[in-house]
Amino acid sequence: MSESIKGKVAAITGAASGIGFECARALIAQGAKVVLIDRAQDRLASCCAELGPNALPLQVDLLQPAEVSAMLPKILQLAGGLDIFHANAGTYVGGDVTSGDPDEWDRMLNLNVNAAFRSVHAVLPHLVAQKSGDILFTSSVAGVVPVVWEPIYTASKFAVQAFVHTTRRQVAKHGVRMGAVLPGPVVTALLDDWPKAKMEEALAAGSLMQPVEVAEAVVFMLTRGRNVTIRDLVILPSSVDL
Repeated sequence: MSESIKGKVAAITGAASGIGFECARALIAQGAKVVLIDRAQDRLASCCAELGPNALPLQVDLLQPAEVSAMLPKILQLAGGLDIFHANAGTYVGGDVTSGDPDEWDRMLNLNVNAAFRSVHAVLPHLVAQKSGDILFTSSVAGVVPVVWEPIYTASKFAVQAFVHTTRRQVAKHGVRMGAVLPGPVVTALLDDWPKAKMEEALAAGSLMQPVEVAEAVVFMLTRGRNVTIRDLVILPSSVDL
């Protein structure tokens, strides 16, 4: 049995583009109010203008711990509550380890892992106190299947999966559900790092998904009855053989 999210408040990080923006659009279409969190103020403004009055912008630089720690009261002030938190923001680095740039790895790991975990830490006490809520991560199929051309990115998503699986069991007793959507390749700016030949091959083969398809999966996860938790939902282009 499905459950309505009409009237609920969601907050999504990395919401000014790609998967985050499409998830915001999809949740608003379901009747939710959504706080779009991103560091790009101009893009936030244009996204919220496009999505309408139930889209509320919140500028946060997730790589600044103090800004992350101060996020919850700003969400509550903007939207009057919080029921759903979607840790979506992330970045991508691929390529061989031998020729990689450890400084780029650090930035990616800080955003994909440290900032994501900090953001959940910032909002979780509110959800625990109200004894209900959902925390959702945008993970990746790379979190369950090691991908040879993206070892550091894969490692970051394995860390996300470990955090989801363990923290979910800690917070379930408080009425808080926790899960992850794990898409395969999606057409977003994160794939700008892909080799051009690989991108062209993937597009020609139909082995890339669109962000809206991930958003539809997120809506499915959040609208299950409270007696059901979808811990992991892997979605792949049909032509990807994993």
